[in-house]
Amino acid sequence: MILPVILSGGVGTRLWPLSRAMYPKQFIRFFNGEGRSLLGATLERLAPDASFSPPLIVCNNEHRFLVREETRKAGIDPHAIILEPVGRNTAAAVAVAALFAQRSDPEAVLAVMPSDHVVANAAAFIGGIKRAAQVAATGKLVLFGITPREPHTGYGYIRRGELLEGSEEAYRVDAFCEKPDRARAQEYLDAGGYYWNSGIFVLSARTYLDELKALAPAIYKAAQEALDKAEEDFGFLRLDAEAFACSPNISIDYAVMEKTTAAAMLPLDAGWSDVGSWSSIWEVSAHDDAGNAVEGDAMLVDTESCLVRSERSLVATIGVKDLVIVDTPDALLVADKGRAQEVANLVAELRKSNRKEHEQHLRNYRPWGYFESMSMGPRFQVKLLHVKPGGQLSMQMHHHRSEHWVVVRGTAKVTIGDEEKLVQENESVYITATHWHRLENPGKVPLEIIEVQIGSYLGEDDIIRTHDIYHRSADETR
Repeated sequence: MILPVILSGGVGTRLWPLSRAMYPKQFIRFFNGEGRSLLGATLERLAPDASFSPPLIVCNNEHRFLVREETRKAGIDPHAIILEPVGRNTAAAVAVAALFAQRSDPEAVLAVMPSDHVVANAAAFIGGIKRAAQVAATGKLVLFGITPREPHTGYGYIRRGELLEGSEEAYRVDAFCEKPDRARAQEYLDAGGYYWNSGIFVLSARTYLDELKALAPAIYKAAQEALDKAEEDFGFLRLDAEAFACSPNISIDYAVMEKTTAAAMLPLDAGWSDVGSWSSIWEVSAHDDAGNAVEGDAMLVDTESCLVRSERSLVATIGVKDLVIVDTPDALLVADKGRAQEVANLVAELRKSNRKEHEQHLRNYRPWGYFESMSMGPRFQVKLLHVKPGGQLSMQMHHHRSEHWVVVRGTAKVTIGDEEKLVQENESVYITATHWHRLENPGKVPLEIIEVQIGSYLGEDDIIRTHDIYHRSADETR
């Protein structure tokens, strides 16, 4: 059996403002709301084939409940969900996955893939993994190469070497090439024998760990210690934070693939895209007759080859070409499509300026559902609370604000002090400052509440919390 290892630790900065640090691109439903996120599509792609065991997912600690929700929607019970306490890039993440896999199968073969890529031809993708697994069984670390369609500057390149002995389609890797400028990328395209680096690997856990010990022993040691000291937490496996933080922050390409003699490349033709930028999203989207890709409410006049996405209101354009326009409730991006890679630089500037827009949307997701900021002014704030069936907020108390809850859908079970009551649609309840209270949804339909906060201070740090059924730390609960 092949063990899929899905890496879900990225934050997708080049797809801002839709992708945010707390809700990155792997959880977003692109392409006119077909209903599946990129992670959901990745999970479902491999599920029907009996050659694959349930996946092992490595993710950011802050995204764990989002990951679990995606597995639930896909109807998949993962092999494990391993939590990274801090990002240390792909070399360490794959090391932890390989060590974990060897606990149950010393000869485990891993298919390591990002959570946020698009694959148009699932059958070709699965077939490629199976063929790559045969090559990996000979002691090779196999990387999928994508035949370039254009002189793309956002991908690293692989230069193909000779065919492997006994193989008709797998090659030695002659060289890894950094992301080029456009002129160099055109040279690669004209020369032939160059492939985009997909970042998808098929490898024996034993081979990878042997190479890692030889080439990057500090990563191996940190991963082993972090896993040895890991703890089960509410269905997740939480790596030891101190040990994992000791790992160098480096990719599997730099740590192993560019140094090993075991690297091999297998061409893959499966309609792959890493959808890493808005120009990539435009490329794989459906277009109108003028080459525009549109999602949401838009009216385009004399507009060509643009990507327009509105999460909020009508976007109207006249006489423009090759633009990216992404409108969300709290941020608007307008960019030259040819400079879409530079959105990551803009996000870095937002972070330096301590702007919240790089991290959160107005809608903040929680394991019980989400809350969405609707209005704010001096001494008041209005939010929409959406609580899933069975969802429960933590028991909490505020020193400086009171709250007024109006039920607009479903039935709420409200605890105030020692009193419990059911609050129906079109009914309300008032919680004064310093009173302990909790909200939960005992019904079978989502509960929606308008919350009006009133007081001298409305910051999220004016909350004392206890009794959280999701085992969250104090600074991440509500």
